[in-house]
Amino acid sequence: MDQDRETGTEFQPKFDAAGLVTAVVTDVRNGDVLMVAHMNAEAIERTIATGEAHFWSRSRGSLWRKGETSGHVLRVAEMRVDCDQDAIWIKAEPAGPACHTGAPNCFYRRIEGGVLVRA
Repeated sequence: MDQDRETGTEFQPKFDAAGLVTAVVTDVRNGDVLMVAHMNAEAIERTIATGEAHFWSRSRGSLWRKGETSGHVLRVAEMRVDCDQDAIWIKAEPAGPACHTGAPNCFYRRIEGGVLVRA
């Protein structure tokens, strides 16, 4: 029942047709948005079990732990779910840049007149 999902206490992620939910990650220290990714059931389970953020890579078709090659893991301080449980908010402490480009976060460019400008 949707009311149970929306107001109850049971964690019941509402996965899309691909078995994913969107995850927004912010820095627990300052609130900056670090990245947006996707999680499947296994990524959620591993994140909860380990305290480090895991995601599903749509491009590679595989599970990955943030920082598994760079060492820039995201240590989870808190996880929240939105009202209909189809999006997850992770407050994390990053152990280095959150973006694979080396930028502190994935939102390091702003759009000005159709052109990207480094923020």
